[in-house]
Amino acid sequence: MTPQDIYRAKLTTADEAVAKISSDTNLAMGMAAAEPPALLEALGRRIETAGINELRLWYFHSLEAAGKSVLRRELLDRVRPHCMFLSHIERALIKGDRSGSAYGPIEFVPVAFSGSPQLLSERVDLDACITTVSPMDRHGWFTFGTSNDYTSTAARSARRLIVEVNRAMPRVFGDSLLHVSEVDAIVENHRPLPEIPCSTPSPEEEAIAGIIADMIDDRACLQMGIGTLPAAVCNLLEDRKDLGIHTELLTPALARLIRCGAASNMAKATYRGRSVFTFAMGDAAFYDFIDDNPALHSLPVHVVNDPRHISKNDNMVSVNGTLQVDLGGACNSEHLLGRQYSGSGGQLDFVRGATASKGGKSIIACQSTALGGAVSRIVPVLDGPVTTPRNDTHIVVTEYGWADLKGKSIHQRADALIGLAHPGFRDELANSL
Repeated sequence: MTPQDIYRAKLTTADEAVAKISSDTNLAMGMAAAEPPALLEALGRRIETAGINELRLWYFHSLEAAGKSVLRRELLDRVRPHCMFLSHIERALIKGDRSGSAYGPIEFVPVAFSGSPQLLSERVDLDACITTVSPMDRHGWFTFGTSNDYTSTAARSARRLIVEVNRAMPRVFGDSLLHVSEVDAIVENHRPLPEIPCSTPSPEEEAIAGIIADMIDDRACLQMGIGTLPAAVCNLLEDRKDLGIHTELLTPALARLIRCGAASNMAKATYRGRSVFTFAMGDAAFYDFIDDNPALHSLPVHVVNDPRHISKNDNMVSVNGTLQVDLGGACNSEHLLGRQYSGSGGQLDFVRGATASKGGKSIIACQSTALGGAVSRIVPVLDGPVTTPRNDTHIVVTEYGWADLKGKSIHQRADALIGLAHPGFRDELANSL
């Protein structure tokens, strides 16, 4: 049989594709832009009509496709969301929960992004995996498109793999190929991918971005986290030369550095000439830029986020945000107001990888206050879990400056961090020592 024959034999409807998903099942789904809308809608209908119970859903970072189908509040007595990184979808479910739990109806699973493929392939007995892929080429190959991450591993670990083919999903280069022979069922659903807006930076974020940009020299290799601040930093780097990109998340801001010539990737030790990423989110123009672009190289997250691999590139600069920093330098980047807010993601992976890089810098950034200035983000004691331990924290930045914590004693760290706090909180912090 030709690849086209195999494709036609496996092509089916979304309802037929999920018909074998039953109760007491472990199901992995593609994250973010790779959520398969038609399959999730069909699965939501099946849960309602077929009496499905105890469907354990494993994933990172959901968007509206899941929020409007399997993660509806009325289904959460039958669906168990085993979420490893919360988005606004789960935060809304937790906020509306009346149990008082920090996690509400979410079965939050703490795990580093780099560890998720091993977790799903070795610790979770996956019955099925569903994800969106790019269209098949004439040789029978799909790609995982925007989401290689844990999905490429989960797809091959699950007993049943169902893919949703979407012409809008970009075809990517790298270790992202999936052959039609590996797939059990195929559904076609062509609709625009979800777009992630980027808001305007606040004056404080612009100040922080300027401080960070001044630390980034020509030939640095970049990892940028999610949000307005990393985008603001990238906007100040367009005059740099031979920047490299080795990042878990590829964004429109990083894509602009590639397009303008600032990021040539020619100074990198690994994948020279190519920007490395494991998942991508942006707008339609960004997805078009990714499509069939040989300057981009997609890899599984256990490769991209391996600190040993990250550190092979000299002058690695990692920029990530946090919610709180205590006076010893420990960071809580995932817990807010007594509730889980996001997850550890790949922050610690890149903190350690960048710090181990020759000439590398791991930068943790935050505004000095939250809630309109009512509370300090520099605190005596964290309100939540430690995402980045004090042993690992390197450089901390707020709008009031930056501090290199490496080699500093606890008292020296406290003095430096108090200097980064809002002036209205500095006496209170000093008195807490």
